[in-house]
Amino acid sequence: MRTPDVDGRARVLERQRNLKMATSAHAYVRGNTLKFYEWLEASDSTLPQGPPVWICGDCHLGNLGPLADMDGCVDIQIRDLDQTVIGNPAHDLVRLGLSLAMAARGSDLPGVTTAHMIEQMTAGYIHGLEHPARQMDVDDPMPDAVRAVIKASLSRKWRHLAREQISDVKPRIPLGRRFWALSTEEKTAIRALFEEPALHSMVTGLLRHDARSTVIVRDAAYWMKGCSSLGRLRFAILIEVRDDTGRRLGLVDIKEAVQAAAPHSVVSMPRDHAERVVTGARAIAPFLGDRMRAARLLDRSVVVRELMPQDLKLEIDRLSRLDATRAARFLASVVGRAHGRQMDDVLRRSWRDELNRDHSAELDAPFWLWASVVDLVADHEAAYLDHCRRYALAEAA
Repeated sequence: MRTPDVDGRARVLERQRNLKMATSAHAYVRGNTLKFYEWLEASDSTLPQGPPVWICGDCHLGNLGPLADMDGCVDIQIRDLDQTVIGNPAHDLVRLGLSLAMAARGSDLPGVTTAHMIEQMTAGYIHGLEHPARQMDVDDPMPDAVRAVIKASLSRKWRHLAREQISDVKPRIPLGRRFWALSTEEKTAIRALFEEPALHSMVTGLLRHDARSTVIVRDAAYWMKGCSSLGRLRFAILIEVRDDTGRRLGLVDIKEAVQAAAPHSVVSMPRDHAERVVTGARAIAPFLGDRMRAARLLDRSVVVRELMPQDLKLEIDRLSRLDATRAARFLASVVGRAHGRQMDDVLRRSWRDELNRDHSAELDAPFWLWASVVDLVADHEAAYLDHCRRYALAEAA
């Protein structure tokens, strides 16, 4: 396959991103974090100021899912930390509420169901906040779609990851729609990266080999993946680690880290964007953060992480009324645990009391949360239709 020029790749990626965002209003929300923070900056909404903790910064449905730790234990955690900052936990709550509300609208559920989802979301978040050390249990009340993903995650092995991501267990990455050929400069830079002592040590540690083991880059390709991250550097690397006891293959993801759109508190954070992402991941999603490292590639800040077979995205396209409220409670509890594990007892009680304040007689949830979600749904619906209009005009041209 011919190696694409970088400008040509950028044009294809931008077109693909616009196409994905035009498929549904919910997809538009997932792919447009900036719109959410533009609303936050422009609105006169008075969100409470929660304790400064590491937040996801882009807390929508697709960014939560099963993750495995280094030993293969599985928990539902936040799985994408590109936007992570030390900030206001209320931002994650509102963003999740928007995502859930758009999923409900995409499932043709009535507005009253969305109101019940916001109530259950509040209850689930507070429960997670108060029990930050608790991990997922397969017997927890949860939507059928979530339970199915968890069961699939628990049974997955390397061969499943290989067949799903690279189509074969042979040591190569087949080029095609998702994986594209690299330029000579990119190939050279990637091979040099894995020869650096720091990254060599990281890879052998991630793949549980002795630091003296041999690390071989078997194959590498540009990875057309995601939506909001389309256009950044993104590479899939097939790694082989050898020592006296044998060899092990691993699939490594390299992703460019850029400045976060999420507003952050005055508390200092790592200035390097990849270091920020890795530090935030270790606080919010330790199963993921423990197998991530920051590096430099082609003079850009990148995050390197090993992919585990158990890592899956929650794909919830249709929700029943019962599953909608269960999803809201369960997923909000995941976010509550992520925030709560960073707080001491005093901060947790203070933030819980704030969340329990300002409930109306009609809605068992903070009024600021409900009002923000309603405003955001209207704002994003209009922006989505305008995006579709501009996409249709561009395609016609």
